[in-house]
Amino acid sequence: MPIPQPSRTPGIHGERLPVLHPATGEAFQMAPHQQPDKLDAVVNQAQEARHSRRADPGARTTTLLAAADAVEAAGVGLAPLLTREQGKPLAESYAEIARAAVRLRYFAELVPGPQPITDGQPVRSEIRRRPLGPVAAIVPWNYPLQLTSAEFAPALAAGNTVVLEPSPFTPLATRLLASVISTALPEDVLTVVTGREPLGARLASHPGIRHVTFTGSVPTGRAVAKGAAASLARVTLELGGNDAAILLEDMDVERIADGLFWAAFRNCGQVCMAVKRVHAPARLYSQVVEALAQRAKTAVVGAGLDPGSQLGPVNNAPAPARVERYTTRARAEGARAVAGGHWLDGPGNFYAPAILADVPFDSSVVTEEQFGPILPVLPYGSLDEAVEAANDTGFGLAGCDLGLADAVADRLECGTAWIDHHAELSLAQPFAGIKESGVGVAGGPWGLYGKLRPFVVHRPDEA
Repeated sequence: MPIPQPSRTPGIHGERLPVLHPATGEAFQMAPHQQPDKLDAVVNQAQEARHSRRADPGARTTTLLAAADAVEAAGVGLAPLLTREQGKPLAESYAEIARAAVRLRYFAELVPGPQPITDGQPVRSEIRRRPLGPVAAIVPWNYPLQLTSAEFAPALAAGNTVVLEPSPFTPLATRLLASVISTALPEDVLTVVTGREPLGARLASHPGIRHVTFTGSVPTGRAVAKGAAASLARVTLELGGNDAAILLEDMDVERIADGLFWAAFRNCGQVCMAVKRVHAPARLYSQVVEALAQRAKTAVVGAGLDPGSQLGPVNNAPAPARVERYTTRARAEGARAVAGGHWLDGPGNFYAPAILADVPFDSSVVTEEQFGPILPVLPYGSLDEAVEAANDTGFGLAGCDLGLADAVADRLECGTAWIDHHAELSLAQPFAGIKESGVGVAGGPWGLYGKLRPFVVHRPDEA
């Protein structure tokens, strides 16, 4: 059953934020509530600390490698805390921590050197790259540590300082992660501020911030971009997706069903690049629906700290309301819940994963991002029809096709297309959406260079 949203609670040192365990609905710890009018001091300290980041890039490599070691060593304490505030199974929390450490190591070794310009002119020119200054990173609650590291690892490797604001629903593990990493960094290079709005809005629009990175909803992303524009700060926005999986006539339903199910329901469907809708050939439609329904019925839903749990609870108060709204509306429009689609008895935000059939193509559960444990399955007659339906969305983050499908992948309007699998990312690849899925590029060298500005040096050619 859905749990209430945490309220602000005064504490000994000022206002505090209770953090709820989504598996029980109970507050288990408090987090500081940073007053927005105190941000000036935080950003000023980050501005002062940036001078220490202009040092030898080799020193930055050394500190980030040490930080990665510290993160791995802290995993035993970090993982249970992450599961308690986010809800995901403990094994997934450990995987998220391991990914954070790997990302730190990747960017630690990605040190850009001077780049000569060869253009036939009688001068010698080279491009050097300089840090931007303080970077604001505003991260969501679905993958707090993985997305936090995706923001600060390239920023720190580039020589910037970072002011990080985690979601008020999941502040604790992020604060602990930053504390662990800061043992390897100079003072004030990485700072965490926690609280509710207007904290994030003040941070995004602060004149001392030179780059704002944000992961979250489209409306909030627009507000972040508008705030950053006041000081002409750069923005990188990752704003979610409505990823389509197109199943082709040559695919084997039983072979792909497990992978397809978990591509949609991992982390309770609370993944920006999760499969949000399935387009199946009409000939195989009933078979696909049944295969997915069987997996939904046998998936073990329970507290993330229970060893047998495969799906934890939905994370926070707005999320259950959203899940309820989409499923109720879809049923009213004629959709059938072939599996799941209801809250489980007892405390916490536990929801039986829903497979929806007979869904109208214009239903909001199809056209919008559900960000929860709901999967509509839709039939198509021709491949052209399937591609058109997949592209008929304001989002453009990712997509996949299952079958022999290079030609189909080329026709998808999105930043990443997977063939015969889904949501596997390399640290060396760019990650970016189109349309309303975001602005800017994360990942690989693109993520690093986005945190740097070019500086050109010319000298006479003495040769």
